Amino acid sequence: MLYGLACSNETKYMDLAFLESLVNVVESGSIAEAARMQQLTGAAVRQRVAALERELGVTLLTRAGHTCVPTQPCLSLLQRARSLVHDGKLLREDLDATGLAGPLRIGAISTVLTGLMPRVLHALAEQAPRVTPLLKPGGSAALYEAVLSGELDAAVIVAPPFALPKSMATAFLRREPLLFITKQATGRTIKDQLSGERYIRYDAAAWGGRFAQQYLLAQGVQPQLFCNLDALEAITLMVAAGVGVSLIPQWIGFEELRARVHSKVIAGKQYQRELVLIARRHVAQTERMRLLLSLLSK
Repeated sequence: MLYGLACSNETKYMDLAFLESLVNVVESGSIAEAARMQQLTGAAVRQRVAALERELGVTLLTRAGHTCVPTQPCLSLLQRARSLVHDGKLLREDLDATGLAGPLRIGAISTVLTGLMPRVLHALAEQAPRVTPLLKPGGSAALYEAVLSGELDAAVIVAPPFALPKSMATAFLRREPLLFITKQATGRTIKDQLSGERYIRYDAAAWGGRFAQQYLLAQGVQPQLFCNLDALEAITLMVAAGVGVSLIPQWIGFEELRARVHSKVIAGKQYQRELVLIARRHVAQTERMRLLLSLLSK
């Protein structure tokens, strides 16, 4: 497939397969691995990269031992190259009568990966076997940027603390109330325990962590900070071991650990973490995305 590239009053054409080879080399760090992915020889991949370098007039890769390292010009064009390669594949998939074929690049925060995605992916494989899910873990902010830039088709994240641009679509999935957790029940109030015990903080910089911080501010509590984590399972296990107390959302996998800690729901909708599915608006209208949303909503 050829992509028109304006250049010095004439139009040259760049084969998207060449761009795919470049992207594969950068992501795998190896010409040999990129060749394996495209079922080519290493020499063919090197020739493709060299052709791109001639077309663009820049060096795209340098050698560092046994690996290939992208140059700054390569990094500058990498995101657009990824998008072109992905959109080129979609052209063929758009001809599929069902609309249920091809890759589906999904980002998800860690609690969704372990608590929700296994069931969803199993159902997706049964209902749309020609769809190939490609998963990317990460924090909500990073995954949002990946969807916005086109690196991902969709992501399940904590609802952003700002309005989304018109180019983005969002769908509500679930609310998770804030919990106070400690190793065992005591006769003391939550405020007293937060003030007097070591506090394991759900990272306030994380979009989901801001609700715990808002509760502390509303209660006028300044706990004795022990550590800061963006890992809810690890926080719960630390509390179960008696390390300290914490405020966390009641995430999907919490039920498996509930018996190991004492928990109490913090009342108030303003302290609930919301999970949403986000996608670029034109991607959200595809059959693959409609199916993904229906599976996530069950």
